[in-house]
Amino acid sequence: MHPILFRVPLPAWTVPLLWVFLIAAGIAFAGAIGLFLGKNKPGAAAAGIAGVALAALASQFKGQTYALGPLPIYSYGVMLGLSLVVGWYLTLGLAERDGLPKETMANCYVVTALAAVLGSRVLYILTNLDEFDSLGAMFDIRRGGLVAYGGFLGGFLGSYLFLRSHRIPLLPWADVAVPSLASGLMITRVGCYLFGCDFGRPLGETAPAWLKKLGTFPHWSEGTLDHGSGSPAWVQHVKERGLDPTSDASLAVHPTQIYESLVGAGLLVLLLLARRRQKFRGEIFLLFTFSYGVCRYLLELLRDDAERGSIPPSLPEHVLLPAGLVVFAVGYTIGFSHVIRDNVARKVTQALSFVPALALYLVLKPETFGASETLQYSTSQVVALTTGLAASIAFAVYYKAALDHPEQAMALNLPASPAADDTRQADADEDEDDEPGDDEDEDDEPGQKRRAPARAGDKPSRTGRGSAKDEGRATARERGAASEAPDTTGEA
Repeated sequence: MHPILFRVPLPAWTVPLLWVFLIAAGIAFAGAIGLFLGKNKPGAAAAGIAGVALAALASQFKGQTYALGPLPIYSYGVMLGLSLVVGWYLTLGLAERDGLPKETMANCYVVTALAAVLGSRVLYILTNLDEFDSLGAMFDIRRGGLVAYGGFLGGFLGSYLFLRSHRIPLLPWADVAVPSLASGLMITRVGCYLFGCDFGRPLGETAPAWLKKLGTFPHWSEGTLDHGSGSPAWVQHVKERGLDPTSDASLAVHPTQIYESLVGAGLLVLLLLARRRQKFRGEIFLLFTFSYGVCRYLLELLRDDAERGSIPPSLPEHVLLPAGLVVFAVGYTIGFSHVIRDNVARKVTQALSFVPALALYLVLKPETFGASETLQYSTSQVVALTTGLAASIAFAVYYKAALDHPEQAMALNLPASPAADDTRQADADEDEDDEPGDDEDEDDEPGQKRRAPARAGDKPSRTGRGSAKDEGRATARERGAASEAPDTTGEA
């Protein structure tokens, strides 16, 4: 376990940060102008906003420099980049299979990924404001500080705004995007493990030796990073659990990073299997939201890192923690349990869904009321409960509608292409030109030669009808008829 995989040798240069941000702002503004001239107004607006933000940041770094030297390649950054590449191919492959426009979805993926990284950083900052003494520190991602749920919420908002500008429904995209979220969990949590963050509670004495070895994080050598002198687990154990500062490693803890990586792998398999029996657009997204909510809530029971944040109120743990499981059980009962068509089996699973809450209550219940320990939900637990219950309610509504209107539930409802719009407009113009009186005898003028009755299989032609009338008039005039020409064609 090491936060840096290797270092790229670079010359020792001193770079003024003011000019770095100004150059980046200039590039953003140039891109905005190019996108505007290309009639991509949403992209131009986004690039313009980025340029303004970079220009504003430049003033914050006036007079500051960055010493360029051997470039460290961080283990978490490598895993984050790998997850984005894997997610790119997975998402676009599923999008193409579902009939979504590939180019638009590719652009949406980029916007979603950027919004996800931004959202994960913002949520970390909001839950750990005491860690930042300057604006520049908030942008120093090298020190860690990304929250998975912030990434999900930020990515969701970015996707919504981008797709809305293209008049594309959100749910079909969400269905093909969430498998990449599962694969992202599987990969990025390995980066967390290599860095040593997001660790769990200390293991008991009876824990197996292999698990203790897996959950022990080292005391890094001095100078490994610009800040800190050891892995986050080692630092916290020295401060809060009385670990000897000369110790080479932290206490043995639950490797919750590996647990969540396995959760991501399991969710990926679940989502890909669920696609085979999908009933409505948005089903895969809602399934992920609920399933990850349950798993993340349980994982938070084992987490021990101080950066998670917490939200009031404080309640006894034997009340607060089982109450969350009751919320998930209610969500399963009103929503996802209805996938089970057999009534008896469905009711059995609904009853069993409340068993974990009862079991946890019995385990945590103190012998005396005064001995109970009070807790608060972590930020991620609150988000998990809120989004999980909302997904259950939405699933109940959409699933019932899908049973009543199956074809409509799976429709993509994509906007028509310009070529299709032109075709429909041409058809409408043609229908307007075809007046009702064109086929009637009352419009025949004296001397007109009437057209022959239509035969089976003949296609109607306005050109043919007009030619027959003109030919009748010409024939009557050539004969010099002073009266109505004889009817030689019969009634139409």
